[in-house]
Amino acid sequence: MTEADYVVVGAGSAGCAVARRLAESGASVVLLEAGGVDNKGWAKLMFQIPGAISVMHSTPQLKKLFDWGYKSTPQRNALDRKIPMVRGRILGGSSSVNGLLFVRGNKKNFDDWAAEGCKGWSYEDVLPYFKRMEDWEDGASELRGSGGPIKVTRQHTITDAAHAFMDATATRLGVPKLDDYNGASQEGVAVFQQSAANGKRYSTSKGYLHEDPLPNLTVLTDATVTKIVIEGSRATGVEILVKGGKQVIGASREVVVSAGAYGSPQILQLSGIGPAGHLKEHGIGVKADLPVGDNLHDHLFVPLSFKMKSALRKPTAPYFMRGLATERFRPGTSWAAGSSFESVAFVRTSHAQEIPDLQLLSLYWVYPSPNSDSDARVVPESKKPGQSIFPALIYPESRGTVRLASADPLAAPLIDPAYLTAPKDAEVLLEGINMVREIMAGTGDNEGEIIPGPKYNSEAALREELPNRIHTVYHPVGSVRMGVDERAVVDPQLRVLGIDGLRVADASIMPSVTGGNTNAPAIMIGERCADLILNP
Repeated sequence: MTEADYVVVGAGSAGCAVARRLAESGASVVLLEAGGVDNKGWAKLMFQIPGAISVMHSTPQLKKLFDWGYKSTPQRNALDRKIPMVRGRILGGSSSVNGLLFVRGNKKNFDDWAAEGCKGWSYEDVLPYFKRMEDWEDGASELRGSGGPIKVTRQHTITDAAHAFMDATATRLGVPKLDDYNGASQEGVAVFQQSAANGKRYSTSKGYLHEDPLPNLTVLTDATVTKIVIEGSRATGVEILVKGGKQVIGASREVVVSAGAYGSPQILQLSGIGPAGHLKEHGIGVKADLPVGDNLHDHLFVPLSFKMKSALRKPTAPYFMRGLATERFRPGTSWAAGSSFESVAFVRTSHAQEIPDLQLLSLYWVYPSPNSDSDARVVPESKKPGQSIFPALIYPESRGTVRLASADPLAAPLIDPAYLTAPKDAEVLLEGINMVREIMAGTGDNEGEIIPGPKYNSEAALREELPNRIHTVYHPVGSVRMGVDERAVVDPQLRVLGIDGLRVADASIMPSVTGGNTNAPAIMIGERCADLILNP
């Protein structure tokens, strides 16, 4: 048995931050990751060049090397589709395999958490952690940070198609063009910010682990956590499965679970922390009867693609390979130096109240149609240059669950986001589709809508087709809810209720999802957790 002061489960967006900050205090830390390394051999090429991820996601043989392979349960309001739930199984977790988009969220999101009883999580409370984690290209200011482990830059290779989208959005919707949507105001249209610089992805593994390794931070890869070891009512370590069999890693101070919105509830339930009835069904002794796995929710988008020569990029194998080769030998000089997403708008539908409820993301590839559910190679609807615009539902009302399929820790959990169970969610998306069509009508060299296409121009046809077109933005949150009421699993200090020496720190603790891409808030949660431990 190995022992450390702290054991952190999951080397993803939050876990790397927690582990690094705890180790900087001088404590001994063991960081456990079920996946492999991201900075050696072929992995160094594929996970550190930003544009390489487009190839990885569209090629099943490559995708299985880093993805957990999860799919949702049949979604009853989406034609019983089993929708892929991609999660990174590699150092850096999903920060190593995402679209690199850096969005803090709306200020009101965090103030709402505080208003619900989560003291210490208002915007003013979390701002110092957002600033501490980043190295913003414009330098430090009242609202932005510099010198942090995650380099953040604007997308600098903007196509004319993206500029046309931004101009039309500002004109047709009457919203401002923003220089920094992570600054004073989020509402408007802007160039995307990304966790990348000089042709390199800044995942949390790169920023917190690889850049300046610490001798007291031990990272174990290919180590699957099977359960948390609980003696009486205290977590004392974790059991892991490695090539040599099962081992126990002891934690003399605390265990921190940072396995994400699917992994964290699964590990807690396997350890006897969860809904008592569900645990008993699987023969698991109950350590704490808590609503673990409830409150799961996620952002949804619907892709629209338009034929535009000014989008420039061609989704073909030769084009991909040339870009990656260029980036390999001349970093920062090709389209692969940054995210495939170029610009973003935060706007309001008629359903919005105080803040934008729709995020519009522009992408310089034509998207597959009607969805990406298949396990086969993902093929775009057209190999011609085109721009895709994704209207994304920011604040879904639908709530789902994460449950155990069995007591086998290697069995995938049952993931049910319950998409479109709240009627309002569909209404916001439908309005968003029409909003995108209004923006794109006659935009630049737009030669027509490719998907969904003219067949779905009528309201009736579009409404009927919507369940076949929705897709996750891969932003699951909320399944280990932070709070002070009967829905809570962790308190505002991220301590698991009823179990000493155990915290959860990742997107699963969000009471409600943040306004935009969730990677930056997940890292912030890791930073905040370490501070809560070290400075109670």
